[in-house]
Amino acid sequence: MAEDLGIGEKVIFSTNVVSQNFMPYLLSACDIYAAPSRLEGFGMIQVEANACEKPVIAIDAMAFRDTMVHGETAFLARVAEERKITEANYGEGHDYEKSHRIVFPNPRTAEYRASVPDIAKYLLLLMKDSALRQRMGEAGRKHVVDLFDYRQVARQFVEIVPSDWVSSRKRRGSNVRLSNPTHYRGTYVIRREFANVHQAG
Repeated sequence: MAEDLGIGEKVIFSTNVVSQNFMPYLLSACDIYAAPSRLEGFGMIQVEANACEKPVIAIDAMAFRDTMVHGETAFLARVAEERKITEANYGEGHDYEKSHRIVFPNPRTAEYRASVPDIAKYLLLLMKDSALRQRMGEAGRKHVVDLFDYRQVARQFVEIVPSDWVSSRKRRGSNVRLSNPTHYRGTYVIRREFANVHQAG
């Protein structure tokens, strides 16, 4: 697409695996983080972009309605299309040895498509207004630190989970610990490298 539009020389495709430690610097090098995902659980990378003081363009659906604040930390493009499925086939990689067909009693959303005119509108708005980019980036950083910093999440976890539940788990010999933070990214939320990130340049 970039070649067809004649902008291939101005687009950088980062196709290699990038370490998590390098991600804050990569995000800090951009001016706008536009990622209107088709299907997301938590939308971790968008929150991480906010942690790096970058305004985000996402889609007005899924967790973005909770993690982003439209007009303050991000612009949320309208949903142009919602695609649903009534069945799916699972196999190797999904804990099934061979192909396994599952029929859903109710149609499930397989993906969303964001409004392209909305994305273009928000991109132009942010590209033309550096003060708006800075204001939204700073608001995004504050929003993330206040709500999603791993230390905040740990404190809230301790407050929510009853101490008697933790004690009963220990009595039964079960380990009570946070999952691997780099694997279950949504559980750990904003990791140390993003919690302490500083703008590059």
